[in-house]
Amino acid sequence: MSSSPRSWRRAGAALRGWRTRQWTVAGLGALSTAILVGAPTDVVPNPLFGRSVPVQWWNYPALAVTAVLAGIVLTTYVRQPAAPSGPRTHNGGRLGVVGGALSFFAVGCPVCNKLVLLLLGASGALSYWAPLQPLLAVVSAGLLAEAALRRLSSQTACPVTASA
Repeated sequence: MSSSPRSWRRAGAALRGWRTRQWTVAGLGALSTAILVGAPTDVVPNPLFGRSVPVQWWNYPALAVTAVLAGIVLTTYVRQPAAPSGPRTHNGGRLGVVGGALSFFAVGCPVCNKLVLLLLGASGALSYWAPLQPLLAVVSAGLLAEAALRRLSSQTACPVTASA
């Protein structure tokens, strides 16, 4: 057996084994992520937040991909009723957190970010930060996808026990 923490075959098997409970959590997690990332960045229009720079076309698919992948990663923390007992390794949790945080910076207004404004100023935020945001969105999606792959792979991996 391979020592790799990721396997497309095992991840697919884990998804096929999900019950209604896991898919419900994935849907609710995706919806929650879309609201938690989309509302403050005003990609999801709301009366509480605004932005100085209009939402770009790619912000919508970036938010959708982030939401779906985050929903999947969050669901891997839900214990299945018939889960086998024993030690289980869960890889990828940190990747998911970093990927989710990056998505916030990726779809956010470039001049609304106080840290970016402090470091680069308004013109620097538009000239340097804004062109980097699509790249951040891709990196974010890649990290979330890797986290999902690793966590799903570990759900169907057979635990190896130490022999005496």
